[in-house]
Amino acid sequence: MLNGKSVLVTGGTGSFGRKFTEIVLDRYQPRRLIVFSRDELKQHEMARQLSPKSHDCLRYFLGDVRDRERLYRALDGVDVVVHAAALKQVPSCEYNPLEAIKTNILGAANLVDAAIDRRVQKVIALSTDKATNPINLYGATKLCSDKLLIGANHYVGRHQTQFAAVRYGNVVGSRGSVVPLFVQMRRRGVIPITDPRMTRFWITVEQGVEFVLASLQRMSGGEIFVPKIPSMNIVDLAQAVAPRCRTETVGMRPGEKLHETLICEEDARHTLEHDDYFAILPDPDTMAFSRKADPPAGRPCPDGFRYSSHTNPRWLSIEQLQKMVGSIQERNVA
Repeated sequence: MLNGKSVLVTGGTGSFGRKFTEIVLDRYQPRRLIVFSRDELKQHEMARQLSPKSHDCLRYFLGDVRDRERLYRALDGVDVVVHAAALKQVPSCEYNPLEAIKTNILGAANLVDAAIDRRVQKVIALSTDKATNPINLYGATKLCSDKLLIGANHYVGRHQTQFAAVRYGNVVGSRGSVVPLFVQMRRRGVIPITDPRMTRFWITVEQGVEFVLASLQRMSGGEIFVPKIPSMNIVDLAQAVAPRCRTETVGMRPGEKLHETLICEEDARHTLEHDDYFAILPDPDTMAFSRKADPPAGRPCPDGFRYSSHTNPRWLSIEQLQKMVGSIQERNVA
């Protein structure tokens, strides 16, 4: 799928971008693999492990999705874009709203224009469960980003660039996630719990990369792909990370939900179910699947369907959470 292609990943030095780069280098033979990010130190550190000297196709490209002209330069000759750049820390976005808007919304708009004008073949973006019925600014900006990217399929014209997105839940062990916090706090013997009822969807970064690669292959433009993934309870996670520690309920932060939703009832009306994923299609009243030779495959979701973390039929046990957390810590030590 990516052999002989020029591939660019925005936010390439983040948790997803690093793992995506590792897997693509191991599995494919791209003509170019471009790591696009704004932090020169992170690029320097990443290049020490994944060096262009060892991988002829690898390029490190400093730039910010806010910088429209820089994106035009970076996308010259690029075939496939994976858009992972975002400001995603909920408290930071609440305190710095305009910064979140500039990166998550205006950055996505810049990417859309640059990708179309540079004749990129496919663009797939990372969304989040917080974009479904958002209650915080981060979720609202990602919902806007999703709308911009899906709507871009309207006006690609003769260039025929395809845009799609993937939407999944919390990534185990990613930067700023709860697992590193719990690991740090267990030294004190007390683990802070926002609410013992809290649930979240749970996915590893490797699973996220695999889902993006699969979605790249199946996309036709306009879809939001949602994987079928398990849920976990926050108390179970605390017991998995720090079984000898006591928990202390501290209350939810502003902009935080008790449970997360990947597909709401309104989206379910035009969502198709597959064995291991869902595909949210564009609203048929606003966009037609003019590029599809055949109708989209899949089973329509029933009326009132909602894919939420607390009603999910799949759950992770404490033992399964311990294995996931343990494997992450082993990789970090290595």
